[in-house]
Amino acid sequence: MIAVGIVDDEAIVRSGVALIVRSQPDLEVAGEADDLGSALALARELSPDVMLVDLHLGEESGLDVIARLLASASPPRVIVLTTFDADENVYRALRAGASGFVVKSSPPEHLVAAIRAAATGDMLISPPVTRRLIEAFLSAPSPVPAAEVAALTDREADVLRAIARGQSNDEIAASLFMSVGTVKSHINHLYAKLGVRDRAQAVIAAYESGVVRVGDGG
Repeated sequence: MIAVGIVDDEAIVRSGVALIVRSQPDLEVAGEADDLGSALALARELSPDVMLVDLHLGEESGLDVIARLLASASPPRVIVLTTFDADENVYRALRAGASGFVVKSSPPEHLVAAIRAAATGDMLISPPVTRRLIEAFLSAPSPVPAAEVAALTDREADVLRAIARGQSNDEIAASLFMSVGTVKSHINHLYAKLGVRDRAQAVIAAYESGVVRVGDGG
């Protein structure tokens, strides 16, 4: 079972999200919170696998909640709940370590898929949406890749570019003529070298370092 925490200051939204989560045989609601303090208490006391966090919690910022959650000793995966996908705060949340985001107007199956993807360290954001976010809010990438990126082998860099294009492990294996097991091994190595914990952060790192540039095909 994947335990899910729900953080939103609107009770009706929390109830609707909880209903969707409980409708799935492999998901359960660990708890609900409506502000920073209760969100941190939920994470500390109930240790959910995934937390859904609204970006706008009344007078508080969802970004603050996300930062505090991800700084904990055993951080959960975090999915951003947002009204608008083209939002600089969504980009900032992904950059801070959120595993993905779901627009509140999305169909329930999209939320369910995002939770399952996040729980396995994957992400569920379409490449066009990712590119639009980055193009809108990314400052000029470094002309010289950071030391962490420079430490990647050529093959690891190839895999990173494929991840940034939105390819699955199976698609990467087919396009680079390697086994899925080898792809997973390269991904684990590049995560360690880049200091990232999932695909979302890897995509951001790929663009910010200039390994992948806005407008690249894929």
